Amino acid sequence: MSLLKRMEQEKSEVLLEGRQSSRETKKEDPLGDVKSAIHKKIIERIDTGMLGREDDEQKLNAEIADIVEETLKEKELHFSRTERQSMINYIIDESIGFGPISKYLLDEEVSEIMVNGPEQIYVEKKGRLEIVDTFFEDNQHVMRIIEKIVSPLGRRIDESSPMVDARLPDGSRVNAIIPPLALNGPTITIRKFAKKPLQVGNLISYGTLTSDMAVFIEACIKARLNIVVSGGTGSGKTTTLNILSSFIPDDERILTIEDAAELQLRQEHVVRLESRPANIEGKGAINIRDLVKNSLRMRPDRIVIGEVRGGEALDMLQAMNTGHDGSLTTGHSNSPRDMLARLETMVLMAGMDLPVRAIREQISSAIDIIIQQSRMKDGSRKITHITEVQGMEKDTIILQDIFVFNEKGTDEKGRITGNFTATGIRPKFMEKLANTRVPLPNDLFNQV
Repeated sequence: MSLLKRMEQEKSEVLLEGRQSSRETKKEDPLGDVKSAIHKKIIERIDTGMLGREDDEQKLNAEIADIVEETLKEKELHFSRTERQSMINYIIDESIGFGPISKYLLDEEVSEIMVNGPEQIYVEKKGRLEIVDTFFEDNQHVMRIIEKIVSPLGRRIDESSPMVDARLPDGSRVNAIIPPLALNGPTITIRKFAKKPLQVGNLISYGTLTSDMAVFIEACIKARLNIVVSGGTGSGKTTTLNILSSFIPDDERILTIEDAAELQLRQEHVVRLESRPANIEGKGAINIRDLVKNSLRMRPDRIVIGEVRGGEALDMLQAMNTGHDGSLTTGHSNSPRDMLARLETMVLMAGMDLPVRAIREQISSAIDIIIQQSRMKDGSRKITHITEVQGMEKDTIILQDIFVFNEKGTDEKGRITGNFTATGIRPKFMEKLANTRVPLPNDLFNQV
């Protein structure tokens, strides 16, 4: 066995021993009675209407701290200032926060949190996964946190409906799945979003795209071109969609349609629509397709669909082809060409027996630009293609790359190296871009 593998094995064994020791300590919690007494007093004294209101957060924290101090005196327990503060923080997290994961939700460096049952929590920092030494008490403890997340949204999770998509008050996306489907125990995946929405300058500084690409995209948005942001899971599609939407003029009426509302548009005239799951009787579900159909009666200037996954693709394409220019959406795919294939499949999921050529004609006339985003091996996100949909030639949709990212390798720190380049092709919709009055550099499309 190599030295590196031996070191990794020893590290895993030490981590496992530490985790087992932590679990044993956790099960023999000597302060369990004290915590129960504190929780009981909190339920009796604190106005539940204050929960979830940011203005009352400091007042709540102060009241909980007073209850902790009072209970410790009654029990004649003496702790150091650090131990007392740790107790207060624990009670606050359990009462008005989200338990053991609260501190990671507040950590701005953490972009994702993954709870794989009560005894295993991973977080993503700077694009890399790492396990943490925090645990839940048991499956019921995880379930309480899931209920705390989904209940205010009118969602439910139980054996009859063991999966749910939800969101946190700050807009972060949450997916939860519970036994019997999740064999490790209740599982939570949280995709966090920045408290202050990112701007295009942030993406440029992160190396996601260049300033020339950003200017081109801004012109496309203002020219009311229909754009699809495609990419894999975790590639940053929603973040990019948020930034694209910031280019929409303030005097337009924007409708957003999502499964779990997470877009953070900064314009004033925004109407947000969110799908609804079925009730306990299996009735009352309102899906994305229903909302897309209804949105056409709401006089939208722009329709922004968080993600197309099924039959709503047909209604979206028809809307784009009947005067609702400037629509935006995202979709899962590995390349611009793959995005077209997925759109064909999703249109067929609408239940319409349409010939393939008719579907492709709908797609080619509706979609103007595909922005392909990828998550690289080093955890960074790159817009790898900005591709024009040029139309049909016989039975094939013609695509033409305008900008591409050429990956060259990795540096000594393992970071992806490469460069963004124009392909030298000028898009066919240049006349529309000229009418936007967005100043485009003369050499924007020159191949370097």
